[in-house]
Amino acid sequence: MTKNSLAASLSLLLIFCVLLNAASCRYYVLEKNLNPDDADFISKVRYLISEKERRVFLEIPNDDKKAWIEEFWEQRDPDPGTEENELKMEYFNRIEKATEMFRTEPKPGWMTDRGRIYILFGPPMDKIFYPMGSGPQGKCGETWYYGGFPIAFIDENCTSQFKLITYDLSGGREYNLLYMHALNLAQSRSQQTIQGEQKFYNFIWRVKKTLIQESRVEGSVFIQVPYASIWFSDKNDKLVTTLDLHLELQNSEGEVVWEFMESYSVETTEDELKKHKAQRYDIKVPFILTDELDTLSEGGNRLIAYLVNQTGGEDLRKIMDFKIK
Repeated sequence: MTKNSLAASLSLLLIFCVLLNAASCRYYVLEKNLNPDDADFISKVRYLISEKERRVFLEIPNDDKKAWIEEFWEQRDPDPGTEENELKMEYFNRIEKATEMFRTEPKPGWMTDRGRIYILFGPPMDKIFYPMGSGPQGKCGETWYYGGFPIAFIDENCTSQFKLITYDLSGGREYNLLYMHALNLAQSRSQQTIQGEQKFYNFIWRVKKTLIQESRVEGSVFIQVPYASIWFSDKNDKLVTTLDLHLELQNSEGEVVWEFMESYSVETTEDELKKHKAQRYDIKVPFILTDELDTLSEGGNRLIAYLVNQTGGEDLRKIMDFKIK
């Protein structure tokens, strides 16, 4: 850096400090002087760390910061008796997932409004998309539901730049103070602890064999997906999505002896969804096995199911032992 550029940077910093109070300026300078590892820590834990903790971390000597970070995570360990810190693992898993899910935004997905809500609260119980200006205020958007609590995002120009909006959808009142209070309270609680991610997207499955012979095995795979766990997109007053199913039967050597792939269109309305929340979307896949039966009869086989909800990109993989006798 040249003397002129250094002087210019210092001048800008001085101007910035004048605009802020002295304390804020001091912490700003301390944060700018952090080494890369400490800077990454203080950035990544922004949704967990309190303001008091942040200031303490910035003020302590650099040699003490590593021990402080360890203590930070130990205080948030929900089960100190286990080797792993479940909260820490879950928190960074959500950061990774948010980065992947919201990668179309102009900044890293975990730093966006949707990323913040996903990291703090986990995946929503319900999620509705409003493409091409069909959402609130005639704009593109998404509404996430955590029980009866809605969180809405608007994409002003339909360019994948979603901003959290704060009005109460049920009453139509903009900037509802109770809504913001509830949201801030939830974030405050998350700074103390964060629960393990609940697998809202889920399915139940079983296999039923109807014919077992030396040269032929017939049966069906039954899959049930709770409507409450499916994410939908809003299209012409309908809630629609597509489920992609991939089944694969492997023998004990990991070789594929049977495979099935299909996409299923799911369509409902908001009223129907509310009435039938407890019901499930049923899929039945018949199978006929005639090859490799001698190998399959030795056991050690695996049936793998991979189900993708195209709306929202949620996916789930399950494995079960498969015996032909």
